[in-house]
Formats: sequence, structure tokens, C-alpha cells
Amino acid sequence: MVTRAVITLPTVIVAGEPFEVRATVAHAMETGYRTSDGGARLSRDIVRRFECRLDGELVFAADLFAAISANPYLAFWLRASKSGELAFSWRGDNGFEHRETRPLTVT
Repeated sequence: MVTRAVITLPTVIVAGEPFEVRATVAHAMETGYRTSDGGARLSRDIVRRFECRLDGELVFAADLFAAISANPYLAFWLRASKSGELAFSWRGDNGFEHRETRPLTVT
């Protein structure tokens, strides 16, 4: 299965100034509380953890639970004093894991 993520960063980042990061990943997010048409319980399949790292240092993390909708969307603010690489990772049930990186250029 191909996973699609959308990550939005500003094109110009000023050193020490806050900037918004937006990230979403395509994922069905089955809670485990529903049943199939045949009455069998559908197994839980959710994204459980999101992390954002700047050059390996954790700068934002979120633990997600069954109440989160499909295709979870997160928006958060960061500050950076130097350029580097932002690494994004989503982990969940049934071995789900998706990673992406984006260059961060600070002026």
C-alpha cells in the first residue's frame, strides 16, 4: 500500500521566529469499535504516534487515539536557529509506519 503524506512549511523561515508546520497522512483510522456487515468486529487500525525531528532532535510529538479521524491532520509551531532537515514519522497498528523528510532553510 502506498501512503501519501502532505507536509506544508513556509518557504522563508527567519532564525528565531516561530513558523507553522502542517502535516497530514492518508490513513483509514479504524477504531476497532465497529462491526462488519456480517457482525464481526473490525480490528483496530489507527496511527498511534507522530513525531517531528530537526536534525535528529525531537521537536514535536503527539500520541493519537481512536477518536482521531481518518487522514489525521496536525498543525504546530516551531522555532529554528539554523538550517537542517525535518524528519516526520507516523507509526500505528498492524506495522504501519511512514517517514518523510523536508529541508529546512533558515535565513
